[in-house]
Amino acid sequence: MTGERPFSQACENNKGPILAVLQQHCQVGGTLLEIGAGTGQHAAWLSAQLPHLNWQPSDVADNLPGVRQWLQEPESRALPPLELDVSGRWPDQQFDYLYTANTLHIMSREEVVRFITAGCEHLKDKGCFVVYGPFKVAGHFTSGSNARFDEWLKDIDPQRGIRDQEWIEELFSRQQRKLVAEYDLPANNKVLVFG
Repeated sequence: MTGERPFSQACENNKGPILAVLQQHCQVGGTLLEIGAGTGQHAAWLSAQLPHLNWQPSDVADNLPGVRQWLQEPESRALPPLELDVSGRWPDQQFDYLYTANTLHIMSREEVVRFITAGCEHLKDKGCFVVYGPFKVAGHFTSGSNARFDEWLKDIDPQRGIRDQEWIEELFSRQQRKLVAEYDLPANNKVLVFG
């Protein structure tokens, strides 16, 4: 990768509200696996704010160079990023926490099922799984902007789309994980915490 490192304004906008949730639900030290680190901005900044966590970013191979660029920030405490395709092989370890932001709507439904199933298999019994992003509630978009975003996603790939919160909760319940908290965040997004 050459040139400037990747940048997402959305990551900058939502990192503070996400931090507040993580501070509440990830108080005990341990290892956190971030699935879909994207640009790497969250890994660099959040790991610095949560020094009691071993922050392990991961993403598909194509995104890792950009993640590595962000992890060169002096304050970053994140571990070197792992290659992880949610439909493929996962790290051979159990994690205290799993965290993902803005990933479920860019996966197919089948990938979401595999992601939640495999993620829960790699989460310790008392661990928690934190999911950030837009969701439909009772089959309805929570805003006009989310409806337009869903159309845009489906134009790129018909397999993509904003997921129903109830369906996500059902997938977690199949893995004996229940919704323990939910937060409405800016820009019509939510954080769902499963434990």
